[in-house]
Amino acid sequence: MTFASRMSAALLGATLLFSPAFAESPAIKAMQDYMEFAPYEAGIIVPQQLSKEIFDGVVFIDTRDAAQFATGSIPGARNIEWREVLSRISEIPKDKKVILFCNTGSLSAQAAFALRVAGRDNVLVLQTGFDGWKRDAAYKP
Repeated sequence: MTFASRMSAALLGATLLFSPAFAESPAIKAMQDYMEFAPYEAGIIVPQQLSKEIFDGVVFIDTRDAAQFATGSIPGARNIEWREVLSRISEIPKDKKVILFCNTGSLSAQAAFALRVAGRDNVLVLQTGFDGWKRDAAYKP
């Protein structure tokens, strides 16, 4: 292998290795902008904050799978699995607060992040999820 072909191979390898880090797609830009400017506690609500007034004024979306949803959920919650929120975004209201939850808050946080990047600033994550709601909610109908 000649020096020139080794250099070309090295240059190609470096380009392939580092190009994703420098990609400037609109989605990456939107995620970066959100992550840089969102306050630390942005987008969350804790079960202790769920008074009757808040409970009655929001839409709950259970982001767990259908089998988990069938075993019990927050009363009135809609079921949209976390990985389906973007494909079913038309089912998620724009005109009122939406609280996403799963068992602990980790999967619903991913769903909320995707929705925020898609332009929905009305979504919150129920920190500690359904488990925390059962244990600590200020209001349980």
